[in-house]
Amino acid sequence: MRISQHPILGEPEKGRLVTFFYDGMPLQGYEGEPIAVALKAAGVMVHRHTKKYDRPRGVFCAIGRCTDCVMVVNGKPNVRTCVTPLEEGMTVQTQYGVSAKPQE
Repeated sequence: MRISQHPILGEPEKGRLVTFFYDGMPLQGYEGEPIAVALKAAGVMVHRHTKKYDRPRGVFCAIGRCTDCVMVVNGKPNVRTCVTPLEEGMTVQTQYGVSAKPQE
């Protein structure tokens, strides 16, 4: 689900439909939209798990101020997905602590 008409911003401009990879699974989203938006539209709510207690986190502030939406993007951890534009072929992985690998 995406916003099709915003009362202040109007109708959002959509980029072209692109494929990206979430935890190895191909998904689609619109080029230029925040990664978090494409994930939410695909039903993905959990972006990371905390290091100490392994608690799930997802989008909270949606403006790049907190770290709840951080994920590993193209091999780089701690990328704020709520403000990072989606690109064709990106690899996005659930973050566990500070890496893409689940804690042992």
